Amino acid sequence: MKAVTYQGAKSVKVSEVPDAKLEQADDVLVRITTTAICGTDLHLYNGHLPGTPHGYVIGHEPVGIVEETGPEVTRVKKGDRVIIPATVACGGCRYCRSDLESLCDNGNPNANAFGEPGGVLGYSEKYGGFAGAQAELLRVPYGNFMPFPVPPESELSDESLLFLSDILPTAYWSVENAGVMPGDTVVVLGCGPVGLLTQKCAKLKGAARIIAVDHVPYRLEHARATNGVETFNFDETDNLEEHIKEITRGGADVVIDCVGMDGQKSVLEKVGTALKLQGGTLGPLRMAIHMVRKGGTVQLTGFYGMLYHAFPLGYMFERNITLRMGSVPLVHYMPELYHLMRTGALDPADVITHRLPLDEGERAYDLFAGKKDGAIKVLLKP
Repeated sequence: MKAVTYQGAKSVKVSEVPDAKLEQADDVLVRITTTAICGTDLHLYNGHLPGTPHGYVIGHEPVGIVEETGPEVTRVKKGDRVIIPATVACGGCRYCRSDLESLCDNGNPNANAFGEPGGVLGYSEKYGGFAGAQAELLRVPYGNFMPFPVPPESELSDESLLFLSDILPTAYWSVENAGVMPGDTVVVLGCGPVGLLTQKCAKLKGAARIIAVDHVPYRLEHARATNGVETFNFDETDNLEEHIKEITRGGADVVIDCVGMDGQKSVLEKVGTALKLQGGTLGPLRMAIHMVRKGGTVQLTGFYGMLYHAFPLGYMFERNITLRMGSVPLVHYMPELYHLMRTGALDPADVITHRLPLDEGERAYDLFAGKKDGAIKVLLKP
């Protein structure tokens, strides 16, 4: 089968690899119809997950058709259209039963070697070593829990349904986890796909004022035109943190960081990251804690690395800032968000800018990683 494979930092290749196949009695084999590049994939693409072998199949945002099921699978059958969540979860452990599927005890067979991260499809050995979804076929474990069967009568396209696999639940959970309330002022850092969808979800939850911050002009324009939010380019606004505090009379109620470790780095952060002494930049977090009001909440949704020096703990302590974060437990959000999409309350598809065949995976990564040709969300069609 054809698949997008990791070939080292800043390098991917569409390769012929062995067909995915069933390995366990409760596995499901899915023929992918639509997949996408996620911002999280760029952490792997940029070489931030050391030890990823060359030839590893990447990606974790799939929609497809069930091709085959293991003998113990009862949830789906051959021919069903399914959405597959990015996170690997068993459905039976204490965390899955508590709606914390991203912390599943059984989702990552390599957890003991790397700490306690959950499992993620196509996201390196650290997160379970599962082959990814930017491929013609995908093996899905825990077939009685993970697949979301799309009702046969559904008129939603694969392109829309794709968002339920990861970034729409991520955005929705970010707003819920941050405790956004009707009437709140919310700042969203980053206008990539997750940031743009977070703005939509904050509005859905009743936020009265939403301010988007980025430095890519075409993404800021999309936020203004599509989501109707206020926007600021931090490269063009002097002392932006103080300006936000001034126009919000003391700071936002909630700041949601959808950037994480890949924000603009200082010289010291570039050196520390290169030497594996630091897990990327703390720039977005520093910006967030200076934009939030006293007693407010900062939500970290963008991915962060393991180790950080000069972490601004004292400033957060003095201002009673609540810091929330983590990996989205997305499986249990899929039915609720499907309903919101079906009724028209949420439409994530306006962030799609490019649709390319799987054969053009290398070009797709170049467009998305390089922010070329107005790229916001890039889909791949096997």
